[in-house]
Amino acid sequence: MLAVWLDYQRSTLLWKCESLNGAELVRQAIPPSSLTLLGLVRHMTYVERHWFAQVFAGSAGPAPISLEGDPDADFNDLRPSAAPADIDRFLQLCDVSRSIVQNAEDLDCVAASLDRPVSLRWIMIHMIEEYARHNGHADLLRELVDGSVGE
Repeated sequence: MLAVWLDYQRSTLLWKCESLNGAELVRQAIPPSSLTLLGLVRHMTYVERHWFAQVFAGSAGPAPISLEGDPDADFNDLRPSAAPADIDRFLQLCDVSRSIVQNAEDLDCVAASLDRPVSLRWIMIHMIEEYARHNGHADLLRELVDGSVGE
């Protein structure tokens, strides 16, 4: 059930970005906020890797988005021309996360690299909450970009 709800939230974020061009995806619709639809996708790409690959699986590979020099680079370092590549990277990291979940013994397995015990179940619930919050932002951003509304 957790995997299904998490995929639903992932799909909702992608749906909010559907059929928009790069310029529309990077439009800051609510000044002075730097929130954009592409920024949300990039942020969730970073968060997917952080919680599943880095924290749970203990992977030491490079982050998909460098936050060195700017802790909000996932929201700030946007290029309309890079939108398709950013979305592809998001999809790839979601696939990596799904694989990690599928290969785990069970949802009560504890994260490999954290200073406190955190189970895979906790991570999945946290990710559903994180997506739900940001999908609320995405609802407003999409409506401001082109008037589209919906779940």
